[in-house]
Amino acid sequence: DKLREFILLEKLPPGAAISEREVADALGISRTPLRGALALLEQEGLVEYTVTRRPRVADPSMAEISDNLAVMGALEALGGELACATATDAQIARVAEFARRREEAGKTGLEPLEFFRTDMEFHAAIVASSGNKALIETHRQYKARLWRARFISSRRRAGRDQTLCEHAAIVEALIARDCGKAG
Repeated sequence: DKLREFILLEKLPPGAAISEREVADALGISRTPLRGALALLEQEGLVEYTVTRRPRVADPSMAEISDNLAVMGALEALGGELACATATDAQIARVAEFARRREEAGKTGLEPLEFFRTDMEFHAAIVASSGNKALIETHRQYKARLWRARFISSRRRAGRDQTLCEHAAIVEALIARDCGKAG
């Protein structure tokens, strides 16, 4: 989690080499659990290995990010549609609560990482409400792969009001059980 945070906050910028020895010492752990963390972050698309098997912070191309965002959009649209049909009122209330917390956070100037996490919880709660295990797992994988790109995007003020309005509209569609609008 700490290494992921370093990458998201660009304390380790894209393309930066990751010295296992230095990072393990800085975190006060041995290299064995660090290697496990690096393997997990590799699956998430945040770390990649050079041809000499040295880890570095991933630096995906804009084309790769764009392709992944297209898939993520389709996954989240499907999640919204399925959630309309299967979500309980309690699950929809949970989604609405994340939207409310994100809107409130936007007004109070919540710390960027916490603001971002609230947004990710909103999207994950919708997909979880679908009850579709394959969709939930695939969404989790793409969410991890796109963490950094979405985090960077979430820090921008431009478009934030539109995003908040879209989230409110999604909640309204879920409450109304309008699959088309929710998608």
